[in-house]
Order: sequence, then C-alpha cells, then structure tokens
Amino acid sequence: MEKNNTKTANTPNYVSALLMPHAESKSDKRVWSVPLLGVWVPFFTATNAAGETDIASDVLGAPIRLQKNQDGTPKFSKNGKPVLRTVKELSDQIRLVRDNFTFGLMAYAENVRKTMPAEYKAQVEAAETAGAPIIKGDGDTLTKYLEQLGEKAEQAEHPETQPATQRKEDRELVAA
Repeated sequence: MEKNNTKTANTPNYVSALLMPHAESKSDKRVWSVPLLGVWVPFFTATNAAGETDIASDVLGAPIRLQKNQDGTPKFSKNGKPVLRTVKELSDQIRLVRDNFTFGLMAYAENVRKTMPAEYKAQVEAAETAGAPIIKGDGDTLTKYLEQLGEKAEQAEHPETQPATQRKEDRELVAA
C-alpha cells in the first residue's frame, strides 16, 4: 500500500513537527516517555521565563529526588537500589501537559474526520483490511500454542498414555 504524503493546506506546523523523527538521549530519565532533563526541564524553564508557569527553581534545579521513609531514612527498592522520583509539583505539571496534548491529538483527529470524511473513512477501512490477517494469524498462533501447552500438561498428568518409547520405566539400561 502506498503512503499518502499529501498534506492539507490546513495542517498545522506543530502536527508536521510531531511526525518528524528526532535524535534523543538514551540515558535521561523519562517521565511519560519523554526525557526529563532534555525536554521537560527546559520546557518548564521556558514557561517560567514566559510567565506561563511559576515552578519553583529548586524543582527545576533538582527535579529528581531521593524518596524517604516516614522516619526520614532513604527508601530502597526490593532490589536494593535507592528509590528516586520526580518532584510532585513537576509531575503534576507534566500530567497536565500530557492531558492537554492527548486532548489536542483527539481534537485534531476529530477535525480531520469531520472535514475529510471520505479520506478518513478510506484510511480506517484500509487499516482494518490490512490488520485483519495479522489479527487472525496472531489468534491462530496463540490458540495453537495453548493447545500444545494443554497437551503437554495432560501428558505430564497421565504418563501412562505416552508411547512406550517415552516412558521412563520402559527404557532399557545399556552397559557402557
């Protein structure tokens, strides 16, 4: 199937920018799958500078904090590593951005669906047609695998139903 590369004159630049691949750091802690130090902190520093937010400087300066137990001692996970979390004030702001971003995606999709109903319907139908054999194949593979597991479990419960060549008690000892 050929990819439709035509853009409408109404496509906002930010939508086109969202679809462009960008290199990213692999070592940065991620919050909602977005790098904290590489994206969120600079973004909120900019929103503070623009007067859009008023996030405390210590939150942006140290966005990851050591969690502590009620007695004030450092908290450790079951595997022995210290527990580090994003500061709640920053997490709340990130959640707000994420919710608004999600709403923007839904609004964009709804706008395209309403303004280009035939094109949208064609894309939905093409996706359903292309996906149907994959979904069926995955279902068949899973069913076959579960049947094999069931057969193995049944053979383990009832070893006497196995062929004589597979039973331990029927094997012949051979001198070395």
